[in-house]
Amino acid sequence: MKTTVNSIIRLLLIITLVASVGPSLSAQKENGNGNGFFIISGVVKDTKNKKKLSYASISIPGSHVGTITNEDGEFTLKLQEWPPSKRIEVSHLGYYNLLYPIQENNPEKQTILLTPNDNVLEEILVLGGNAQELVNQAIGKIATNYSGQDNLLTGFYRETIKKRRTYINVAEAVIQVYKTSYEKGIEKDRVQVLKGRQLLSQKPKDTLIVKLQGGPNLSVFTDVVKNRDMLFDPLTLPYYSFTFNEITMIDDRLNYVIDFKSQAILPFAPYYGKLYIDKENLTFARAEIFLSMNDRNKATQAILRKKPFGLRFKPEVVSFIITYKQRDGKSYLNYVRNEVEFKCDWKRRLFATGYTILAEMVVTDLAGRPATEIPRQDAFKPTLSLSDRVSNFADADFWENYNIIEPTESLENAVNKLKKQYR
Repeated sequence: MKTTVNSIIRLLLIITLVASVGPSLSAQKENGNGNGFFIISGVVKDTKNKKKLSYASISIPGSHVGTITNEDGEFTLKLQEWPPSKRIEVSHLGYYNLLYPIQENNPEKQTILLTPNDNVLEEILVLGGNAQELVNQAIGKIATNYSGQDNLLTGFYRETIKKRRTYINVAEAVIQVYKTSYEKGIEKDRVQVLKGRQLLSQKPKDTLIVKLQGGPNLSVFTDVVKNRDMLFDPLTLPYYSFTFNEITMIDDRLNYVIDFKSQAILPFAPYYGKLYIDKENLTFARAEIFLSMNDRNKATQAILRKKPFGLRFKPEVVSFIITYKQRDGKSYLNYVRNEVEFKCDWKRRLFATGYTILAEMVVTDLAGRPATEIPRQDAFKPTLSLSDRVSNFADADFWENYNIIEPTESLENAVNKLKKQYR
């Protein structure tokens, strides 16, 4: 039995001195790096209660260009060419998809309203109600449902680290992800950082530097469909139980929601969570995965690489969200999100300090074929952290015409505060 959960993600803790069709969406044309490109921006909300919808998918129909909304429901999409359809497609879990018209010369940021699908009530009559068999069939169809060719994805990666409610580290990068066919493993999949920046707190009291080892490789290790060792390892899969939960809509397609959890005592911390499987073609559309905290020692072994002597470490939450998007009959990785919450305290101290690491990556484009393999010497090494490889924040137009995850208002305020520490 493999204890491969330990290879998924680790934390590196080091003590150091910090001293070292309705109204049209807004669109306007700007210049970046000397080339003209179009900016499309907006905010996505629930049409009934006007709640802002986080992590809604924004894409250009007929292309692989896209992004997601941030926690405030806001997004910005940059295009080199005006889309022939003059529309964007907006989708969110549990909502009907919307094709939204855009106008070339409208500078106003518009509000996009999505309608929830409240009436997805369909009896689960599949394989005699055997969720385990459904999962097995979906695994068996991975080679058919996902890309059988090598692909080169462009993505945006961001990781933030909070000490209590205060940001102490922000690192971002535009990356390329080379993925071999889904018939193969992840051994030759590689990530390259094209451009990046970071800000680290300079306050003496923030002397515990938390680093996320492997950083951008999140897009390789947490691709649960391709990295079978994460959940679908034939040796460990029998130790999990699967049960039907409900049916929901993803991209206007019915999906079975299947709960899974460990049904045995394992030598490592197991996972639990939900799998979303397309009813029509049995494609895994989404996975929500949590590391069990029933045994804190096992959970700590899974994620902690190193800590200073005398520091006590207590994991609270380790979660993953992985989504896929279907295009031209094949599914591709679309978005990954990892959140780690833990507490640290020194012996003889009364109160522990809480930390939160949030790392996310969205695929913003898919290069044409043939896909160019990333040379080994250019690949981002799993032993490194992003903040060690990129420079401090620079100009406001740093990203030029690259698509990114729009920062939230709170993150922008935090970045401005961190910048002041460098002056």
